[in-house]
Amino acid sequence: MAPIPTGACDVPQVPVERKIFHLAHRSEWEAGHYETSTRGVTLQEEGFTHCAFVDQLAGVAERFYADDPEELVVLEIDLDKLAAAQAELRIEEAPGTAERFPHIYGPIPPAAVVRVRPARFDESGTFHVDL
Repeated sequence: MAPIPTGACDVPQVPVERKIFHLAHRSEWEAGHYETSTRGVTLQEEGFTHCAFVDQLAGVAERFYADDPEELVVLEIDLDKLAAAQAELRIEEAPGTAERFPHIYGPIPPAAVVRVRPARFDESGTFHVDL
């Protein structure tokens, strides 16, 4: 698997690729009732589901999941399918930064997930996923 680049960028309101991504524990996603916002935080606690644009994914993974022993997957979410499921998407600044992230206000509709990709960290701590 090739590493994906880290780093912040100026993100438009609607990404050209029409996709956003969410990191999940494989076991939680495959359980069939996914209500996780981010690692260790439920959707009910946070109020929305944290997502990332492709160029933010590695940075998020390395900041929040590098020491996580559980198997990870990356959910590829199609924005047109997300809209068809009537899910609310907001692009919002992260607290303390000017970087903007996609947030889904509610659970991730399974019909909007077009691919579930295995993800991992190598021995040096670099995040890998095939996109």
